[in-house]
Amino acid sequence: MSDIIRADQVGSLLRPPALLAARRAFEAGALPAEALRAAEDAAIGEAIALQAETGIQVQSDGEFRRSAWGNGVVDSLSGLAPAPVDERGASIPARRWHGEHGDLAQETVPQHYVATGKIGLKHRFALDEARFLKAHATAPFKITIPSPSMFLRLYNSTLSAAAYAGPDELLSDLVDLYLEEIDALHALGVPYLQLDSLRYIDTIDAVEKGRIRAADARGTLERLVETDNRVLARMKQPGVTRGVHICRGNHRSSWGVAGSYESVAEMLLGQVDTDRFLMEFDTERAGGFEPLRFVPPGKTVVLGLVTTKSGVPEDPDHLRRRIDEAAKYVPLDHLAISPQCGFASTELGNLLTVEEEKRKLALVVEVARKVWG
Repeated sequence: MSDIIRADQVGSLLRPPALLAARRAFEAGALPAEALRAAEDAAIGEAIALQAETGIQVQSDGEFRRSAWGNGVVDSLSGLAPAPVDERGASIPARRWHGEHGDLAQETVPQHYVATGKIGLKHRFALDEARFLKAHATAPFKITIPSPSMFLRLYNSTLSAAAYAGPDELLSDLVDLYLEEIDALHALGVPYLQLDSLRYIDTIDAVEKGRIRAADARGTLERLVETDNRVLARMKQPGVTRGVHICRGNHRSSWGVAGSYESVAEMLLGQVDTDRFLMEFDTERAGGFEPLRFVPPGKTVVLGLVTTKSGVPEDPDHLRRRIDEAAKYVPLDHLAISPQCGFASTELGNLLTVEEEKRKLALVVEVARKVWG
């Protein structure tokens, strides 16, 4: 697949009410698995048609088969149990959510899990997603997979101790499962593989809040880069585009952390072996474009300039000016544009309508055509 993709997207899309109702019925035991799959297939077909109308260059299944962006992996694993909860019923540990809708986000955090035994596979992470897209997509398609490092939270020092001596041992088992999954996706001919690697934002957050100095985060960053590069190395294959997405949290139009990429940029951008970095830049919370000076020649930066947290459309001329600003650090020919994140990192989605979502994707296409032709 050519890397000249100017109008990109992160992946998740707003679930239609009928699909959410089908999932609730399935969870209640009132709908068989075959009927849920049929509802998913129908909804994904409609999502493909919507994306085709906008002209977006890369299609997704909207992550419609997942309850949250990372749960395609979690739901496929054996050896897990629900995580302990606090007095409000929230999973421990829980990320704090911020912004106008932070309280709503806090009340609707998806269930987390911990390893209580050796992890294994009940079924493949994303193979069913990829098979459907290969059969029905009308443009090149992508499969999104969370970085294994996102699942260090599966380790609980008490509940996981019988199976794992420490989190690194669990992570090693998980990476092995990832490598098998990627081989299966290659065999199917998936043209674009995206690793969603958000653990870097925890370092950004810690530096921003003064909990650590940027210089003291090197060991943590080395571990994250090493884990991502093991997976990305397996993704590398002729004709396959590899992307890494980094944002600051996205749930119910709320955000998790704030801060510039500066504290992680040298290692993240300089050492992570990907073709494309999909980076959040829709608000001043993400800082300026200066960290892009660490992007090596030949790599593409997809500027996440269009917000998915609101249905209010951005001014196309403003977006073009922002692309010009970024081009001071990365050549224009190695830039692209996308929304800053998905529209529904969790199945309840951000607080905008499907029509607003459609207009946002169309805006990405409009700006890309004006800038790159």
